[in-house]
Amino acid sequence: MKRVLTAVPVFAMVATALMAPSGAVSAAPAAAPPPDSDFQKVTLDDFPGEPIALAVLPDKRVLHTARKGQVRINDPKSGRNILAATIPVYQHDEEGVQGVAIDPNFAANKWVYIYYSPVLNTPSDDPSTPAVNEGDAPEEGTAADFAPFKGVMRLSRFKLNGTTLALSTEQRILEVPTDRGICCHVGGKIDFDAAGNLYLSTGDDTNPFASDGYAPIDERANRNPAFDAQRSAANTNDLRGKILRIKVTGNGSYRIPKGNLFKPGTAYTRPEIYAMGVRNPFRFAVDKQSGVVYVGDYSPDANQPNPQRGPAGHGRWMAIDKPANYGWPYCVAPDMPYVDYDFATQTSGEPFNCAAPVNESPHNTGKRELPPVEKAEVIYTYGPSAEFPELGTGGIGPMGGPAYHYDAANPSATKWPEYYDSKPLFYEWTRDYVKGFTLGADNQVTAIESVLPSIVFDNPMDMEFGPDGSLYVLEYGDGYFSENPEAQLARIDYVRGNRTPIPRIQATPARGEAPLTVTFTSTGTTDPDGDSLRYAWDFNADGVVDSRQPNAVYTFTENGNYRPTLKVTDPTGRWASAEVILPVGTLAPQVSFVTPTEDQPFEFGDTVNFQVNVVDDQPVDCSRVTVTYILGHDQHGHPLSTASGCSGSITTFVDGGHAGADNLTAVFVAEYTDTGTPPQSGSDTVVLTPSGS
Repeated sequence: MKRVLTAVPVFAMVATALMAPSGAVSAAPAAAPPPDSDFQKVTLDDFPGEPIALAVLPDKRVLHTARKGQVRINDPKSGRNILAATIPVYQHDEEGVQGVAIDPNFAANKWVYIYYSPVLNTPSDDPSTPAVNEGDAPEEGTAADFAPFKGVMRLSRFKLNGTTLALSTEQRILEVPTDRGICCHVGGKIDFDAAGNLYLSTGDDTNPFASDGYAPIDERANRNPAFDAQRSAANTNDLRGKILRIKVTGNGSYRIPKGNLFKPGTAYTRPEIYAMGVRNPFRFAVDKQSGVVYVGDYSPDANQPNPQRGPAGHGRWMAIDKPANYGWPYCVAPDMPYVDYDFATQTSGEPFNCAAPVNESPHNTGKRELPPVEKAEVIYTYGPSAEFPELGTGGIGPMGGPAYHYDAANPSATKWPEYYDSKPLFYEWTRDYVKGFTLGADNQVTAIESVLPSIVFDNPMDMEFGPDGSLYVLEYGDGYFSENPEAQLARIDYVRGNRTPIPRIQATPARGEAPLTVTFTSTGTTDPDGDSLRYAWDFNADGVVDSRQPNAVYTFTENGNYRPTLKVTDPTGRWASAEVILPVGTLAPQVSFVTPTEDQPFEFGDTVNFQVNVVDDQPVDCSRVTVTYILGHDQHGHPLSTASGCSGSITTFVDGGHAGADNLTAVFVAEYTDTGTPPQSGSDTVVLTPSGS
């Protein structure tokens, strides 16, 4: 079992004064923040799947999604994490379930919005042909070769009936085109402003791995269009690489609110576009009071600038208060252009004109002349920033977080203090921190400070303030496209008075076939204030308390995958729960790579043969084995290919510019789910480092 609650060391957070060269932001706020010891991080779900997004409901239940389709609800009444739905999704590359949000009028209409990749009829790998992966789109060919891989990301809404997300109630709102079978950047975040307008962020859906870390603008006629971001982010007639803004109507259709980038009816444009020229705006948040949209936009990958190609990779944070073009793939900022590079002749032309960019790509279906490039409020790269030294160094994974708004009338005992009022949070996925921005005139950042630096934020994936004023956080953990050991849904409270108890749970035996008698103990459960605790066990997920004793014995009479839950509550009503994954039935398969191995010599561009061994108490069906190849980059990865079968081969790619060869790895993940009662799964991971790295 993983951790249930992260203890907070008792020492104060000190706001860092901004001592920077000329042009740096001004001094930090005069008032000191409350010490970290006044906050407590409480785990809500220690087994969230591969966590992607969250949404807090008015009653403090928390919806949270996993990429492979699971939508779960954390229920404060029982402490359970309930599977509300499993949405069938296409999963090649980074696709799957992405964003989740609730309707502004959720209390009355129960609508939940999901952005996901529907299955469609996209080709997939045939395990009977181990030398060929039919699920990978060709990198070169004709329009007819690329056509089978044309897909969509879909924005829909569903009714939440109690603890069930009713898939039959789906209303399809909007579809964003994608080029499937090839990586990357299809994520989307959903949020609403105070007027009820829906905002959706979309990535550029462009493969960056043949561009040496600079602008992917490959216009060759025989090249897969997925290598040209001019067709998407720089295209005024395309929904990718954008922040979209619409108003959903009662029947699930939508209209265009006033004030978007292009007026409805403007030739060669999409009126849904609010901001364009973004690469991978994976996380953003709308400030409900000001209407400003705080956006984090992921960086290109070159470590160093190249006068023949353009600037190094830079992450960006924008405070968008009006429609604008942010320049990708032509410019990082008005004074930071990329160079017009001919991929056919491998020759460089002139730098792009950021004041009046022109899209001359043959893949462009929109306007030729684009709006001038707007500058982001924060721009930083891998090394130290002279203007924003508080951001540190490392990988680049900017996330636009929410602004906290203090409400003195909110009776919550856990709401955050007034000190953080109106400060948007900025969180860095690769650097494992959260910062608070103080904004001045025109939304310029005047101070940056660390937020709760002694509390662990392990690859923070999504965050949102709830109606109780607590911060809810979804953490991805360290690893690749799976439920990592550190993954969790948590709540961070500002402590007034008592603290929340810390539950622990053990189950013996941890598996077996029904009838299975299991002894459960709460040994190790503590209360920081020494209070007496009330115990409530739910062993079979029926919502009924099975025992109120600290320890209990329960017999499972039917096979199934159970999540026995212990909820503990102190005399003030503060509670926490812990779960254990308990498979009752056939054994889980043991999956292992025969090849490749951890120390196997390897260079990008090699074809890597794989062989997977599965040991199970059920007949092994090799067609159910999947092997995914992931490009590891710093602490994150890009899944590039998925093959089926116990054996086969995957060709890696040559990528000389993706953030530097010393940061690259080739990750292979094998997974197998058997046909037992209930089905059980196993996996194995091998990481290869290029020779000489």
